[in-house]
Amino acid sequence: MIALKPIPDDLPALQGSPLIRSILLLMAWIEEHGPIPLTPSTAFKRVFVEWAAHHFDWPGHRPEDLYAVNRVLNEQDFLPLMVIHDLLLQMKLGRHYKGSFRLTKAGQALAGRPAALFSEILPWWLTEFNHSALSRFDAAEARPDWRIYLNILNVEAEGGVTGARLREIFCEDPTERDRPSFDDGSHALSLHVLRPLVWIGLLDKISGKPRYQLEKAAYVKTPLWEATLLLMTDPLVRKQTRH
Repeated sequence: MIALKPIPDDLPALQGSPLIRSILLLMAWIEEHGPIPLTPSTAFKRVFVEWAAHHFDWPGHRPEDLYAVNRVLNEQDFLPLMVIHDLLLQMKLGRHYKGSFRLTKAGQALAGRPAALFSEILPWWLTEFNHSALSRFDAAEARPDWRIYLNILNVEAEGGVTGARLREIFCEDPTERDRPSFDDGSHALSLHVLRPLVWIGLLDKISGKPRYQLEKAAYVKTPLWEATLLLMTDPLVRKQTRH
């Protein structure tokens, strides 16, 4: 479904993926310290949540952002960590055992291998992971056709594109009520298309506040996009100088 170019583990662009970078850090923590301790409700314990908050360097979820609204940090207070926990369990790269989270053999095989991890995570992240679970809306049918979205974004986001322009392209008439996938316009487009691409490191959100302000944001393709994706619209892209 998604054609990928072969990439090496030392590709600098991989460091631009918050998701891959943070999963690698989690795997390295387990290698150094052992399994991650869990609470009785099977969330990561605070000792690891606090460590992750200070080391993941996740835009919009850095310590100053998190502690501005929380005196102490539990897993549910750090959304990207909660997502990573769920994602690794779904993909059977991690499991719960005797009150702790540990890597499976498949997970251990990907530790320290960013290129292999990216190639394994990307298809699941885009096509299998339920991003609706992060929303107050019931949007179980909102599964984007990534062939359409990636090929259009390949052209539109080459030099940067506003959220308002993307809403115009993808949401059509925002007053339509017979399109359950995107009848909430900005929120659904952000949740199911743009945020997943930003978190995996294929798009950068270069302006606008971190959450739910699509029209005020702008998006641009990252070096990881060009290094990894093979798309039908590649010949149509007018290459921009990247700094």
